[in-house]
Amino acid sequence: MRRAGLGEGVPPANYGNYGYANSGYSACEEENDRLTESLRHKVTAIKSLSIEIGHEVKTQNKLLAEMDSQFDSTTGFLGKTMEKLKILSRGSQTKLMCYMMLFSLFVFFVIYWIIKQR
Repeated sequence: MRRAGLGEGVPPANYGNYGYANSGYSACEEENDRLTESLRHKVTAIKSLSIEIGHEVKTQNKLLAEMDSQFDSTTGFLGKTMEKLKILSRGSQTKLMCYMMLFSLFVFFVIYWIIKQR
């Protein structure tokens, strides 16, 4: 067996923490702790911000989905209306003219009757 000599593997007495001076090492540790705490606060802020962004995205997606369904229903309604207008425009023009003439005659007789009553 071999005996370890005095001071072998042990740092000198006036240096602690594996050869670093106590005052320099503690200053580095304090700065490290301060920077770590600052980083922790920044990460926490970014985390809460990303959570808020996630909630906002969900809300906006819901709103967009509602708008999409409303646009789809409106498109269907307008499509049906356009089909009805096409059917009306393809119908016989003589029938439409007959209705217009009858309506005009009715209005003319109503106006004539009102004037006669005075």
